[in-house]
Amino acid sequence: MKDLLVPYYEHPAVRPAEWDALVAAAPRLYGVVLNPASGPGEHPDAGFAAVAGRLRAADVRVLGYVDTAYARRPLADVLGELARHRDWFGTDGVFLDQVAATEGEFGYYRRLATAVRGLGRGTLVLNHGTVPHPSYARIADVLVTFEGTWATYRRKPPPRWTGADAVLCHLVHAAPAGVDAAAPARERGAALHCAVPGTGDHPWGTLPNGLAPAPGTR
Repeated sequence: MKDLLVPYYEHPAVRPAEWDALVAAAPRLYGVVLNPASGPGEHPDAGFAAVAGRLRAADVRVLGYVDTAYARRPLADVLGELARHRDWFGTDGVFLDQVAATEGEFGYYRRLATAVRGLGRGTLVLNHGTVPHPSYARIADVLVTFEGTWATYRRKPPPRWTGADAVLCHLVHAAPAGVDAAAPARERGAALHCAVPGTGDHPWGTLPNGLAPAPGTR
């Protein structure tokens, strides 16, 4: 079952064994978020281009990361970064981060989604990190309706989605070893999930529980 959407923000030259483990997990991967430098960076990176090619060959979506700063970034800047992801890494989808959740910003994301579709960018993931206004389901393939710690996920899970049919994803960090978020995510209405042990400012520099490379392969 392809139920894992994995943001993994480490360079392949620094963590080659981890990227090998991700490629090996292809049968479970809905998609992997490619994030060379809080976006595509200013120059092509051969290491990321190589792992992107391996993932695509294994039938895994490669999603280019772009920060939208809650609708404060100019659309031209966002689209420029998406074009670089496409041209340099062959991404076949988009992962927009720091996405606004209120109806007031919906117009910004509707224009952006129209432009993304025009670029032929395939899968569009919106990372709200919380439950957004139902209108966002009309423009995205996946809505991330939770991003936070395992403790918060257990204590205060996201409200159940009441809008139109949508594919939901929950991203959980600071998850204890052995924790698998698949069952609780399904119980909360999310078909996709990712639970990593990472904490602090850079939790997405760790792989999901159960995907870590074998000892001695780093």
